[in-house]
Amino acid sequence: MKDASEIKQNDRLSIIKENEDGFAAYIVRPYKLGQFVVIASWGMGWEHVSASMNNRCPTWEEMCLVKDIFWGDDECVIQYHPPKKEYVNLHPYCLHLWKKTGCDFETPPKKLVG
Repeated sequence: MKDASEIKQNDRLSIIKENEDGFAAYIVRPYKLGQFVVIASWGMGWEHVSASMNNRCPTWEEMCLVKDIFWGDDECVIQYHPPKKEYVNLHPYCLHLWKKTGCDFETPPKKLVG
């Protein structure tokens, strides 16, 4: 994850609230204020950003924007699909990106993904 001070300087973010291990913000370009909310945290050994909208889930392109704001081009982040018994759903239009702090994810060979 990028350094918090670098992330907070991104002109696409309008910080709402912050504490020592994260913050909440609106993504304001090209969205209206309050339309696209992100919550970032980096505690307990995990880097995490949730992204939510008022009336729909973020698209792939919108989640790519979130990834680009918070992580570098060379970092891999994951959207988990846990077993149903482990689901936690506090918002119907929220998606999450995760990365274990200090770890790189193994990824499949490119020829299997494309």
